[in-house]
Formats: sequence, structure tokens, C-alpha cells
Amino acid sequence: MSLTNAPRIETDRLILRGPEKADAEAVIAFLRDPLRSEGFGHIPLRGDAWRWFTMNVGHWHWHGFGYFVIELKDTGQAAGICGIWFPETWPEPELGWVVFDGFEGKGIAREAAERARAWAYNDLGFTTLTSNIVPGNTRSAALAQRLGAQYERTYHNENMGEDELWRHPGPEDLA
Repeated sequence: MSLTNAPRIETDRLILRGPEKADAEAVIAFLRDPLRSEGFGHIPLRGDAWRWFTMNVGHWHWHGFGYFVIELKDTGQAAGICGIWFPETWPEPELGWVVFDGFEGKGIAREAAERARAWAYNDLGFTTLTSNIVPGNTRSAALAQRLGAQYERTYHNENMGEDELWRHPGPEDLA
């Protein structure tokens, strides 16, 4: 049972759906792993990571969008999170993505990001999106480029420190 009003959207291989209680352990493990979560926001304490998970649930209720859980259709495994993130202090809505340990290099993040971006443009009426990428996170920067995003500027993110803002093509550019 979803904890949010998130829709269930699909790709050929993936289901993007709202977070469920059963997803908490995978998300908490990701957030607590200093290497895996470095470019996303490492949260070493379990209680703080749990609060981030529940904050994402609240984000959906507050904004009507948030991070989907990426589920593999063939196995039902949670492979990562992806969606639109816009907490207080962010300069504008962000398309974000992460895949959990063991799911890298399979095109999952790109497939999920393309579908989440299409949902934001087609269903929510967004006309632009950004991705905030910590300098040195070359894998996320490379994916942003493959998605057509272009580096726009560096700014100070009060949660992450120095952050690069990458601008995605708008819906008219993707048509």
C-alpha cells in the first residue's frame, strides 16, 4: 500500500510508484552508505535516514510530487528512487535519481529519469526542470548530459554546499 498520492507509472522495464513501508530499509541503507549517498546527501544516523524517508512521503502530500521508488517489473525489487524534488531552499524543482547498490550500469536511472520528466511535463504542466549535481559527481553529470541537460551555473545549496545546476530541455524541445 502506497503511503502517498503518487501515481503508478511504467516504462518497459520499470514501475515508478509511491514509497511503501517495505521500501524504508532499502532507502535507509542507501542513505547511510557514505560512498553510495555521497552526491545525494549522506545521512549516517539511522533515525535521521528514517526521517528523510518519511519526509519524502510528506513531500508528496505537500507538493503533489516527490521521489518515486523505482521497482523492477520482472523481480519486484526496489532498485532506486527518482522523481521531482523541491524542498524549502531549493532554487527550483529538481529531477533527481539514484540507483541502489547492484543496480548501476543497467540504464535504470536514465529510463526512470526520462519517464519521471515526461510525467512532470505532461501531467503536472512543468515547463522546465533542473538537476542539482555535486561537483565531481561525474556519473550524474554524464547522465544529465545524456538526458539533454546543460550545465547552467554553480550555486550554494545550504544542505549540500556547492552544487551545479543543470537545466533540462523543456517539453517543446523534447517533442
